[in-house]
Amino acid sequence: MDFWGTLLVLFRRWYVALPAFLAAVGAAFYAYSTIPVTYTTTAVLVLTAPTSGGTLPPDPDQPIPRVNPLLNFDHGLDVAASILISVMSTPDMVAAMGVTSGGPTTYAVTNGTNNLESLATGPLVFVEGESRTPEEATRIARKAIDRIEQELDVRQRQVQAPKGTYITISEAVPPTTPAPQQGRKLRSAASALGLGVIASLCASFAAESLSGPLRGTLARLRRRGEPPARAREAVPEKTGV
Repeated sequence: MDFWGTLLVLFRRWYVALPAFLAAVGAAFYAYSTIPVTYTTTAVLVLTAPTSGGTLPPDPDQPIPRVNPLLNFDHGLDVAASILISVMSTPDMVAAMGVTSGGPTTYAVTNGTNNLESLATGPLVFVEGESRTPEEATRIARKAIDRIEQELDVRQRQVQAPKGTYITISEAVPPTTPAPQQGRKLRSAASALGLGVIASLCASFAAESLSGPLRGTLARLRRRGEPPARAREAVPEKTGV
């Protein structure tokens, strides 16, 4: 059916389409008003190698030349960042951080993109905290940063790395001021409105498709209730005496 045919059906069945549309608007308003606003803060951590590099000199009298850590990035830092992202994203770690499924407070540790399969492509770790209050969003982000530092220290002690070669973490971007997020509210309201409009169209077309058979059934019932024409003619008329 073309566009004008659809409008014609909606016009003829306005008594069905209008209540359904108003119900959709009400559902969208309810979804928008009931879903709370959340606040999000983000931070960026950078992993750096020590100034003397990742090795210790065999002869203390001949130390390794000192280099700028920001000029000393290599693939090893990418691997360390990937490990930290993987550890912080496990269900056990999420539970240990006090985050529950469907709870108001969440965090995410990523490589800056939604493609977690590639993990880290550099020595950067992105931390995001989200909650219903700015203070709680900052708290969970700061807690995640502290836990990342602890996990990095644990992993380096597990491989028995020399203390002088430990990778360090610094905050390239400290947790930002929490900003309100309206995306979830808008998506929920739009979904409710869209489903309501679809339901309105379906109800209108259903009423249109059922109206024809219903009229035919009512007409047959009326015809059954009327006496046949010949029977009416055969009945003598009563005359007064």
